[in-house]
Amino acid sequence: MRPTTPLPDSPPAIVSVKPVTLPAPGRGEDLQVRVSAPVTGDGLPVVVFSHGYGQSMDGYAPLADHWAAQGFVVVQPTHLDSRTLALPQEDPRFPRIWRFRVEDLTRVLDELDVLEASVPGLAGRVDHDRVAVAGHSWGAQTASTLLGARVLDPDGVPGEDLSDPRVTAGVLLALTGLGDTLSPFAAEHFPFMRPSFTTMTAPALIVAGDHDDSPLSTRGPDWFTDPYTYSPGDKTLLTLFGAEHSLGGVAGREMAETTDENPARVALLQQLTTAYLRSALHSEDTGWKTAVAAMDQDPGPLGAVTSK
Repeated sequence: MRPTTPLPDSPPAIVSVKPVTLPAPGRGEDLQVRVSAPVTGDGLPVVVFSHGYGQSMDGYAPLADHWAAQGFVVVQPTHLDSRTLALPQEDPRFPRIWRFRVEDLTRVLDELDVLEASVPGLAGRVDHDRVAVAGHSWGAQTASTLLGARVLDPDGVPGEDLSDPRVTAGVLLALTGLGDTLSPFAAEHFPFMRPSFTTMTAPALIVAGDHDDSPLSTRGPDWFTDPYTYSPGDKTLLTLFGAEHSLGGVAGREMAETTDENPARVALLQQLTTAYLRSALHSEDTGWKTAVAAMDQDPGPLGAVTSK
């Protein structure tokens, strides 16, 4: 049989290994992780991705697989709130679950050597000095703490600084805003959803949908722009027109949570987040400026970018 030739537009090949188990004393469950990477290339930067409520390391393929194909090592831990673990709300760990989430990301960073060795052919190809965090929804809040965001206590006092100097930048998708307008349900069940962004100094791309009308807040979609408005430093806001909380299907278009399926919007997110991550992790890269200029010249743009 004659060997087949890949089509010119075939995406680069990736390899994905799961589950990689990291011991996690005091967590009640060892940490299960998925690692995806391109099969070729060296000096690969790392993106640690935190999933939204109930999801797992198996979600967010539209982003994780795309980033891996574009030259990133993508690490996806499964947090304790995942439906795959079926942790009941009465579990004694639940009040502290947001902290376990942050510790999951920190543990991933601590064990990058182990994760690198778990993927055949990956050893020696990872750049441990170029690390970004990313997340969607609750995962974005988790990721934001490593960038410097803090959680306010009931008296409005910022809690512990959980930022991590190993993290260079972040991509925060549908990150919830300030906690002063939480709905009664959110205030009762998610009391940790009271962020302060005043110390979130690390560079970040913040993505918000202008139709993301969350039941967790008494405000409208502009609630999701708070992380940009109230954080200092190098920040960029990407507002997606017509997007709801799923941003077109970032968790996977087959997911029940996807209420606004839009492949074009997801493709734009793939393109822009990849360009942002490359430029954030490689200061000489101009791909982000090029991608934004191209969107600005589009006669029917799907979004708009603001930077400070």
